[in-house]
Amino acid sequence: MLRLHDVEVTYSNGVVGLKPTSLTFERRAFTVLLGLSGAGKSTLLRSLNHLVTPTSGSVEVDGIKRLEETDNLRKHRRQTAMIFQQHQLIGRYTCLQNVLVGRLGHYSMWRTLLPFGELDRRLSLDCLDRVGLLSRALQRVYNLSGGQQQRVGIARAIAQQPNLILADEPVASLDPETAYRVLGMLHEITKQDEIPTIVSLHQVDLAKAFAD
Repeated sequence: MLRLHDVEVTYSNGVVGLKPTSLTFERRAFTVLLGLSGAGKSTLLRSLNHLVTPTSGSVEVDGIKRLEETDNLRKHRRQTAMIFQQHQLIGRYTCLQNVLVGRLGHYSMWRTLLPFGELDRRLSLDCLDRVGLLSRALQRVYNLSGGQQQRVGIARAIAQQPNLILADEPVASLDPETAYRVLGMLHEITKQDEIPTIVSLHQVDLAKAFAD
């Protein structure tokens, strides 16, 4: 489904972010990239949609092929949802408005100037319901806890109806109980929706999430 061929990342200052790596990520799989800080897991994750551009090697996606071509990369990004450590939400927007942002990639630039339709709103509300935040749909995001904000980020990701979910250290800033819940949600979404999910985690965060 998703393949890396000798992908290497060297930054402009000469620091090697990722040594030559070849991997294949299977369909419907929940994959964890586990390592210490500086191990290259986030660099590897971000290279999968060229948020970090590989210095050499290539990333191939079934049905799209190599991502070096602009049209291929644009198509891949439309089909790839990203969940960030710092949420990347718009604080003054409501939860519903933030989730609706996940629908923007399905429309042309001119169409995005118009209000979202009823189907998009229902889909977004359903996504909030799946992460347990339907009752907060009209609440502004800056009033939520960190764990709730991360769940809004997950709802936004699945509202995109992606073929792939990438989560970059999504529990790093969360307490153990919330971290466990967030990882559980991602794993359940992978099973229910058959969306392959790739998560980068620091070893400490994994231990924290599954601590007694």
